[in-house]
Amino acid sequence: MKRIAAVLTSVALLAGTLPAATPAEAAVGQSVRFATYNASLNRGAAGQLVTDLSQPGNAQANEVAEVVQRSRPDVLLINEFDYVPENRAADLFRENYLKRGQKGAAPIDYPYAFTAPSNTGVATGFDLDRDGRVGGGNDAHGFGLFEGQYGMLVLSKYPIDTKNARTFQKFLWKDMPGALLPDDPATPAPNDWYSPPALDVLRLSSKSHWDLPIRVGRSTVHFLTAHPTPPTFDGPEDRNGTRNNDEIRFWADYVTPGKGRYIHDDRGHRGGLGAHEKFVIAGDHNSDPLDGDSVPGAISRLLNAPRVLETRPGSEGAVRAAQDQAGANIGQKGDPFFDTGDFNDNAPGNLRIDYVLPSKGLFPWHAEVFWPLPDSPLARLNDASDHHLVRVDVFVPRW
Repeated sequence: MKRIAAVLTSVALLAGTLPAATPAEAAVGQSVRFATYNASLNRGAAGQLVTDLSQPGNAQANEVAEVVQRSRPDVLLINEFDYVPENRAADLFRENYLKRGQKGAAPIDYPYAFTAPSNTGVATGFDLDRDGRVGGGNDAHGFGLFEGQYGMLVLSKYPIDTKNARTFQKFLWKDMPGALLPDDPATPAPNDWYSPPALDVLRLSSKSHWDLPIRVGRSTVHFLTAHPTPPTFDGPEDRNGTRNNDEIRFWADYVTPGKGRYIHDDRGHRGGLGAHEKFVIAGDHNSDPLDGDSVPGAISRLLNAPRVLETRPGSEGAVRAAQDQAGANIGQKGDPFFDTGDFNDNAPGNLRIDYVLPSKGLFPWHAEVFWPLPDSPLARLNDASDHHLVRVDVFVPRW
């Protein structure tokens, strides 16, 4: 029944037939669609994204825009959108793509946008990967060929309270109590892959963590966004796997009363989120609950956090993809209905790694992954990215 309901609701969403809130409903609150989408709108050189978006017609941007227009989120995190100061790339994407209907989809307008610097490509000055050279993506605070590659963008139909936004770009990994620092297996000392001087500068977030207060009527919903590093591309020290674990843990601690006291933001303000604040956690977390290469239990710590609601978005398109692609998908433990990423069929196979997780105090009523079936006229959009947009509709009470 859950799959039938998801498909029927998907049809209604695409047709635009779901009703808007009535005045009576709006008086006590309203429904808001939150979404995350790793759109792979990253480029190999600084400035290339601005060039590509400077006029309509870029094929990939067209498809990404159409996915957004078909899904119609109210608040959207886009992962892998290169950071460009002053929202320049964001403005071009909104004007030249989202505000222009793509192949029959209705245009969509986001009056509010937020971007901020990313740790990707920011040099540490240390040989973090121990290849004998200092420099390049592997020795940056987050992997990137230039500063801001693989950044983040938030688009919203509701006002973003930028004055009270919190960013955690510069929070040091070693400042997390009990941090799962990587270990050099060739030495008897624990957690010693990085030298003390390197740990004195190495940041936790491979991109950044943002707490963006979104004003929905008289309510505030904190949109908590991040993009933890993939738990791969390393060696037996598992430096990326351990970092992925702690980047995920950061939000679990932040939203759990009493656990986030150690956290400080880039302005020096300390502490986690208030116990009665409403929030939605969103992002490509690069961690599947049952499959893949992440540290066991990494994402479960967040899914099982006391104030987090697990909505389990899914799609029949993901089920068909796992069946048709076979390979590693055959032996996986997880239900493919919940997959969000379409990856190498040999390893790791398709995974659930993109999440939209509302808090208690919000009331989710629908959750879905945009992954059209092969015989759908929208199946052509499955190639826009190797990730699929995840959306969750929540009722935000007025109080």
